[in-house]
Amino acid sequence: MNTNEAQPLNADDVVALTAQLVDIPSVSGEEGRIADEIEATLRRHGRLEVLRDGDAVVARTNLGKPVRILLAGHTDTVPVAGNVPGRLEGGVLWGRGSVDMKGGDAVLLHLATALREPRTDVTWVFYDHEEVEASLNGLGRLSRNHPDWLAADLAVLAEPTDGGIEGGCNGTLRVKVKASGVAAHSARPWTGENAVHKLLDALAFLANWQSEVREVGGLEYRESLLAVGVSGGGGRNSVPDEAHVVVNFRYAPDRTEEEAQAYVRSAFSGYDVEVLDSAPPAAPGMDHPEFVRLAELLREAGAGEPAAKLGWTDVARFSALGIPAINCGPGDPILAHKDDEACPVEQIERLARVLGRWLQA
Repeated sequence: MNTNEAQPLNADDVVALTAQLVDIPSVSGEEGRIADEIEATLRRHGRLEVLRDGDAVVARTNLGKPVRILLAGHTDTVPVAGNVPGRLEGGVLWGRGSVDMKGGDAVLLHLATALREPRTDVTWVFYDHEEVEASLNGLGRLSRNHPDWLAADLAVLAEPTDGGIEGGCNGTLRVKVKASGVAAHSARPWTGENAVHKLLDALAFLANWQSEVREVGGLEYRESLLAVGVSGGGGRNSVPDEAHVVVNFRYAPDRTEEEAQAYVRSAFSGYDVEVLDSAPPAAPGMDHPEFVRLAELLREAGAGEPAAKLGWTDVARFSALGIPAINCGPGDPILAHKDDEACPVEQIERLARVLGRWLQA
């Protein structure tokens, strides 16, 4: 931490704290300042052990309780688009990161400094590099370098969920479906084989594929399989001898990575299929008694019923560590990364109250 520059944030007012965090630019790779100020804020409260790895900051209680709950949020954002500094208007906080996920970070930081005697031990994690390639992810780095820092019985990731609970997450698989042909002059195409045309069956399959809803742990996960990119040829007077379509499969947590890959390979059995990247799903974990209780508290406060998380999130990293995890944070996930990103103040305040009751009672 740069002690000459970092100043503690105002963690007493969760809305003002969110605005402060939004006003600190922290595009992926530039999280140093926000990490410094979060660390300074946590160190001001002597009850917490504060640890740091790069621009990831961890704080935890050591009360000897039989249960430890971990709450985590990433501090980086996608690039700014004229929406920093933010603005508070009509009960809504506008600005980059207000939804994804500085509203959630503010709730966690506020509670970390406000809770005097939580009923369990608590670990708070603020990590970097979530919005970029998985190899740089700060939570992944912590799990490799300091797995003991992440030891917990259950975890809450403050991803935006409209202030409710979204359990688990879909897995995601991206593959390249490749077709090969024989090059020839376009004036005599019968002397060659057009690789682009050979993709017709694959594209027709994707266009006609029907989305499936699969129930897992009482939640409904909608799957998707679609083309996200296509390439082939390029010469104005040549029959293309190579072409491919990039396919993304978002699949429910009752499938394993291996099963998802087998399904895609079977669907494109006449093609060469290359796996580009793969991230496993996470089971919903909603049968855990602590999550049942949190859902009840949120319901009493006006939040909706628990739903499935359709996008991939870092709850999958906790699941891989054997830690049941859910997504729960303020803000509409549909607004994440949008230029008009904005979060209702009421959601930030409500979630701070409910999580405080959950951890304190």
